[in-house]
Amino acid sequence: MVQVSVSEPFLISEISSRYFVFDVSTVTHMRSKHHICGVLIGNIPQATQQTVFSGIPLELMPEEARLLVEKGHAFIADDVAGHASNLANLNPEEKKAFIAELEREGLEGAQMQRQQSLQKKQAHLKRAGSSMEAIQSSKIEPLRLTPTTSYPPLHASPIPDLPKVPSSYPLFAHLHEKGYFMGPGLRFGCQYVAYPGDPLRYHSHFLVTSYEWDEEIDLLDIVGGGRLGTGVKKGYMIGGARAKDDQ
Repeated sequence: MVQVSVSEPFLISEISSRYFVFDVSTVTHMRSKHHICGVLIGNIPQATQQTVFSGIPLELMPEEARLLVEKGHAFIADDVAGHASNLANLNPEEKKAFIAELEREGLEGAQMQRQQSLQKKQAHLKRAGSSMEAIQSSKIEPLRLTPTTSYPPLHASPIPDLPKVPSSYPLFAHLHEKGYFMGPGLRFGCQYVAYPGDPLRYHSHFLVTSYEWDEEIDLLDIVGGGRLGTGVKKGYMIGGARAKDDQ
């Protein structure tokens, strides 16, 4: 398989406070170089009527997105907020030019679409022996386009805030630094599952749950977590970050 080089920092798209990667090469790069797997949530075009295998986009946990940003491997772009902010800063002349450009593109798209439709109808009517006069007299309505780029070119936007993460993030970052591949642990009743290597090659070794440093832990939670871990042949790991004042 040909390895495609990915320049860093690479893009992570923020949509409704969720974090996605849409580029296949970036997904492969994150997995092989940074031990970040995420979860594929998209359909596969060739097999849309199944849920066993998924494709891009890849959704990242907030912890994964923050870790990549903190280490300088990625940056986060909120397209909705960026476009809204830049469009709001356009002066009246720029807004007018922007709208005119959209209308022109919409009219061109409508004409192209109509021409393709006429060609298909003409071929069909030739076989049926009908006339094209009634069809050619129809009115062209411009297509309505959704803006995908703003006008003029976007100015450099300020660095967005880091993703908000739960209190378990220090434990997540610590285990990742130790070389573990981390994944969501919802199906095992914990916060994370920790793999010693790529999840495609290894079973997870630990069910991971984070607590505050001075938080009381119910004994039944420990027993239940341990029994669950034993039942699925995994260890049950608990941990937390020590407060800076206690160090």
